[in-house]
Amino acid sequence: MTSNTTADTQGSPQTALERGRAIVAQLNPGLEEVLSQRYDEQFPDFAETLVEFAYGRLYAREGLDLKTRQIATVAALTALGGQTGPQLRVNLEHALAAGANRRELLEVILQMSVYGGMPAAINGMNVAMQLFEEQDALAS
Repeated sequence: MTSNTTADTQGSPQTALERGRAIVAQLNPGLEEVLSQRYDEQFPDFAETLVEFAYGRLYAREGLDLKTRQIATVAALTALGGQTGPQLRVNLEHALAAGANRRELLEVILQMSVYGGMPAAINGMNVAMQLFEEQDALAS
C-alpha cells in the first residue's frame, strides 16, 4: 500500500481523494462542486487538488479528531486577520458540522486576540456572529 492509499473500515483501498471527499461530504456537501465551478476553468483540477490535499491528506490524519482540527483552523484563520474572513466563515461552518459548539468557537476566536491582536479577534467575532445570526434566521 502506498502512502497515498489507506484501507477503509471494509478493508478496501482508499485514496487521499476518496478520504477527502468523505470528509467534505460530512462537513460541507457540495463544496468540491462549488470550488470546481469557481476555480477549475482558470486553475484546472484546483477543487480536486484542494479536497485531496487538505482534506484527504491533512484532515484525515490520525492524531487529532476532526473537531480539534477544525478548531485549530478557526484559530489560525482568526490570528491571520481580516483578509481570511471568507475562509474563516467556511471553517466555522465546518467546525460546527464536526461537533464544535458556538461557545467553543467564540472562545477560540477571543483567545486569538493574544496572538493575532484584538482587531483580528474582533474581525473573527464579527464573521462568527454574522454566521450565527444567519443560521438562526434560517432556523426560525
